[in-house]
Amino acid sequence: MSRAAEPETAAAIGERTAELATNLAGLLQRVDAACLAAGRDPGSVRLLPVTKFFPAEDVAILYRLGRREFGESREQEATAKVAALPELVGDEDLSDVQWHMIGRLQRNKAKIVARWAHTVHSVDSERLATALDAGARAALAAAERTEPVRVLLQVSLDEDPSRGGVGPGELTRLADHVAASSGLRLSGLMAIPPLGAESDAAFARLATLHTLLLAEHPGATELSAGMSGDLESAIEHGSTCVRVGTALMGARPITSA
Repeated sequence: MSRAAEPETAAAIGERTAELATNLAGLLQRVDAACLAAGRDPGSVRLLPVTKFFPAEDVAILYRLGRREFGESREQEATAKVAALPELVGDEDLSDVQWHMIGRLQRNKAKIVARWAHTVHSVDSERLATALDAGARAALAAAERTEPVRVLLQVSLDEDPSRGGVGPGELTRLADHVAASSGLRLSGLMAIPPLGAESDAAFARLATLHTLLLAEHPGATELSAGMSGDLESAIEHGSTCVRVGTALMGARPITSA
């Protein structure tokens, strides 16, 4: 890099840092306000920055701003960021960083994802759970990870298979399957409201399903629900993790193709 390019790069990093810091502060205020409005402890809801489609440099900026959890949706992109982050932040010990797989996961990618994912939010079939369990057990045996993969079951509230998710009627069977898998830890539910649906009604139904799950699996306390436009409604209905991309990161710099 030439000397002439360095000030421009430093200026760009500074500008992006200021942008993300401002957005982050505003979002944390929104989460706190939503918790108070719902009569909940603000500390009961986590903000998960969704960094998919954004460069690893943005993840490094968020790390410097104090964030330690990051949400990704594509294995290849996420794996590259996991590898790049230590050099970008100048620290090889990133044991406090937690990477979340929030997108649909193909079975043939499960082994790779099991090496780095703290939590997978999108398990929606026994076949996927079996593949992820095998990958997690292999990663544990190879000392590539120290704990089972936390698993959230993605529920389809409209039972549209094209959008992913297990139907409510099949939820108990899948939950039992994951709970019996030694490489996985059943941790809760995730859902995305159906297209065009009223968010309050969708999140209320999800809350009911979560209550039913907790009756059989008391440890499955996580409820991953709510994004940039509907996090207040999700928090009102019990979300413990809101996944925020656009309101934090801005418009996508690259396409999802």
